[in-house]
Amino acid sequence: MTKKRILLVATGGTIASKEEGNGLSPALSGEELTRYVPEVADLATLDVKQAMNIDSTNMRPSDWLRVARTIVESYDDYDGFVVLHGTDTMAYTAAALSYLIQHSPKPIVLTGSQRPMASAFTDAKLNLYQSVLYATDNDARDVSIAFGGIVIAGTRARKQRTMSFNAFTSVNFPPLAYIRTDRIVRSAPFAHARKADGSRGHIADRPVVYDKLDPRVFALKLTPGLDSRIFSALAPSYDAVILETFGIGGIPEQGETGPCFQDAIYSWVDSGRIAVMTTQVPEEGLDLGVYEVGRAYANHPGILRGADMTPEAIVAKTMWALGQTRDVAEVEHLFNCEINHDRSPFE
Repeated sequence: MTKKRILLVATGGTIASKEEGNGLSPALSGEELTRYVPEVADLATLDVKQAMNIDSTNMRPSDWLRVARTIVESYDDYDGFVVLHGTDTMAYTAAALSYLIQHSPKPIVLTGSQRPMASAFTDAKLNLYQSVLYATDNDARDVSIAFGGIVIAGTRARKQRTMSFNAFTSVNFPPLAYIRTDRIVRSAPFAHARKADGSRGHIADRPVVYDKLDPRVFALKLTPGLDSRIFSALAPSYDAVILETFGIGGIPEQGETGPCFQDAIYSWVDSGRIAVMTTQVPEEGLDLGVYEVGRAYANHPGILRGADMTPEAIVAKTMWALGQTRDVAEVEHLFNCEINHDRSPFE
C-alpha cells in the first residue's frame, strides 16, 4: 500500500524549545524534531515546512494567515497536514484555521507538547507520532487538535492545564476520537464522519478558503464594579468587543460611575460596531433570555450571542466574520453559521 503524504508545518513552541540560559525558547527546526521520532516514517511520507519558529505567546492573527497560506499553497500535493505549535495559543490557532480553511476533506491536525522534544521525560514524541497517525486516517478531516491521546474539534479545544500532559479538554462537545498508542477509537457520533458533511450533506473535493481577518477584536471580562466607560475608551481601537458576562448571561445594570451598561453597550453597537455576548463560566454556555439582567440584550441589532462556543473560537470567528464584511446583518449571519462543530444549533 502506498503511504500517504503528510506535510508537517512547524511553528515553534515548547516542542521545539531548548534551555539556553534565559528560559525555554524555540530552537529546533521541524526537520530536527522529526529525527527524534523516526517511527513516523512507517506511517507516512513526511515533508516539512518551517512557517516560523516562535513561542506561541507571540502568535498573532497575521501568523494564523501565514500558517493557513502554507497549507493552502500545498493542499493539492498532500493527503494531510500536521501543524506543530506551542500549547498556550494552540486553541486560538486551531479555531482560526477552522474558519480560514472550511470543510476540508483532508485533515489538518495541530499538536505540540508540555515538555520539549529534547527533554528526558517528554510527551512530544507520542504527540507527534499520534498526530501523524491521525492525519493518515481515512476518516479524518477538517481542523482538529490531537494531544495527550485525545482528538478535539479545532473550535472546541481549550487548554485546561499548564503542566499535565493531558493539557486540553473538549468544551461543550464530545471528543472526536481517542488514540490508544497506535489505534484510533472514534466517538460514536463520528464513527463514520466521512459519509456525510453535516453542514452540506456531502463531502467537498476542496475546502472553502478565506484570507482576511480583522484583528481589531477585544475580549472584555466583566468584574464587579467595572466602569462602563470602558466601551468609549475601546471605541477608537476596536471594531468588536466580546463581553464575558457573569453566569448564564448576567450584565450589571449600573457600574460604579458613568452611564449604565445598557446605554454603553447600545451606544457601542448603534455606532456600527459589534458586541458578542458570552459567559466567563467554562461550560454549558450562554442564554440571555433567563434573567432580567440579560434579556435586554437578547435581540438588539449588532449584539451576537456566543451560545456554547469557546472564547477562543469566538475571538477567531469574530475576526473572520469582520474580515469578510462590514455589514452588521451579514456579520451576524456568518457568526451564527455552525462551522466545524463550533456551536450547537442556533436557537
